[in-house]
Amino acid sequence: MADDVMTTTGIARHGAARLPSVEIDSFNIELKDEDGFLGDRASKGAFRKILERWRKPLRKSGKDPFGDEDSETISKKALDAILVGDDTEASAVVHSAIEEFAQELAHVTRRFLRTKAWAKTECIVVGGGFRDSRLGELAIARTEIILKDEGFGVELEPIRYHPDDAGLIGALHLAPSWIFEAHDSILAVDIGGTNIRCGVVETAWKKSPDLSKASVWKSDLWRHADDEPTREGAVKRLAKMLKGLIEEADAEGLRLAPFIGIACPGVINEDGSIEKGAQNLPGNWESSKFNLPASLVEAIPMIGDHDTAVLMHNDGVVQGLSEVPFMQEFERWGVLTIGTGLGNARFTNRRRDNGRKDKDEKSKDEKAKDDKADDKKAAKKKKD
Repeated sequence: MADDVMTTTGIARHGAARLPSVEIDSFNIELKDEDGFLGDRASKGAFRKILERWRKPLRKSGKDPFGDEDSETISKKALDAILVGDDTEASAVVHSAIEEFAQELAHVTRRFLRTKAWAKTECIVVGGGFRDSRLGELAIARTEIILKDEGFGVELEPIRYHPDDAGLIGALHLAPSWIFEAHDSILAVDIGGTNIRCGVVETAWKKSPDLSKASVWKSDLWRHADDEPTREGAVKRLAKMLKGLIEEADAEGLRLAPFIGIACPGVINEDGSIEKGAQNLPGNWESSKFNLPASLVEAIPMIGDHDTAVLMHNDGVVQGLSEVPFMQEFERWGVLTIGTGLGNARFTNRRRDNGRKDKDEKSKDEKAKDDKADDKKAAKKKKD
């Protein structure tokens, strides 16, 4: 099956370490301590447990400002409102939880920075659902301050796109740049333990060849956790969603590339199978007999007049790739995605702006030619 998959993709290997704009130094590292996986200390669930602990003293005195609502179910929007609300006690609880979580995130980040793969990291982008809130932004900022106080010269920044969009837009950076010359959009898929999101991503390549103005034109969301489908049922539903988006893009007149970029949890093998880390997906996605890219090529053999190419990579990697245009001032940078777990990837930029030089940046040969031309002009002017 591996040979078949390679011939159907024809672009790059799934889970590749070398992509058009970056080298992927590592992804999905699973660091451990005496309590288990280190990433669990800085996950979305970890913050909720911390919030619950800070509520307990108030609950004992009968003054819990959150009432009987479970800490797991309080929305991020509600917590953001409490941060700036009039109830100072409730606000203090949330601030205390943010501070403790920031200390945990700093501890985990510190461990990553001390690994060989993350050495000399200059900037870390923080994504995932937790980032999409004011409390998430405060936790990220506080973590940066803690690390800088300890002598780590790394910058921490919230991911620029909404995390849902970042997981789709990042798929653009899986594709070779020549695809963008003849097409203005691609299909992207972001698979998670709760949802599967598909979208049509417009490249805006003519306006910005570095893909910095890319956007999600339309997306479709399926909360598969509610339906508990079989693995085969999930693949059929995914193919149906993609076919619907293809029809809509065609009706809109978009020039859709024959390419599908997929973000998926776990360690992705180069033949498109999943080695580990997909335990939260419906059915057994880690089976050697299952190959999602091959299944999609079979379900959607052509897009427009061309054979379909599919490329799959780790979801943390793909979300991080959405930041490629904005990380050009750094050589080495990483991404941490705070969700059910802690996704992670470290990148080294291969070249600026997908290989395109800045307007003010010229090669030595080009500069020499310009200098020679200027000398000729000056000599001619003097002669005249």
